[in-house]
Amino acid sequence: MALCLGQVFSKDKTFRPRKRFEPGTQRFELYKRAQASLKSGLDLRKVVQLPDRENINDWIAVHVVDFFNRINLIYGTMSEFCTEKSCPIMSGGPRYEYRWQDGDQYKRPTKLPALIYMNLLMNWIESLINNEDIFPTRVGVPFPKNFQQVCKKILSRLFRVFVHVYIHHFDMICSMGAEAHINTCYKHYYYFISEFSLIDHSELEPLSSLWKSCHVHLL
Repeated sequence: MALCLGQVFSKDKTFRPRKRFEPGTQRFELYKRAQASLKSGLDLRKVVQLPDRENINDWIAVHVVDFFNRINLIYGTMSEFCTEKSCPIMSGGPRYEYRWQDGDQYKRPTKLPALIYMNLLMNWIESLINNEDIFPTRVGVPFPKNFQQVCKKILSRLFRVFVHVYIHHFDMICSMGAEAHINTCYKHYYYFISEFSLIDHSELEPLSSLWKSCHVHLL
């Protein structure tokens, strides 16, 4: 029997604090608008479209932070089932393996257990979205010239969480009654990155077979 989302995501676990938008700011208003559209049942392909007269970087910033919050929650919920023993490699089935490189602690692509990889990933993203030089929150402060490139890299790496969760832990997702929630999150993500060409579609190949299955219906 499916659980309600409140049960699924209210375990006694410590989740990374959510990144929030300051009330009264333009980005907060955009976030509220996006959330209202998402909850209204509108076609997700329309929900992700840039509102009239809004700045595209503001719109991308709002969604990158929201996807980080939501995918981090999905990852946190699954982490007790994704151990170094069960998932010794960050992978998406036998054909795809992801190695971690951050130019700091890991200067070369390094093979890691999925749990460690995703912890490093979430810490890396959190440090970026909390960096005022990259995601400015003060009114009148412009985004850096490489802002969209940074966001593309964040979104590309977040996709790997979907890959691992769907391919290695989907049975557990179903047993928790959370598949509808995760499918909606993924479809929202997919339509957003497609709308603004934020990821090369060749990178989405690991989940292409699922689009044709009962797991995820995108069309």
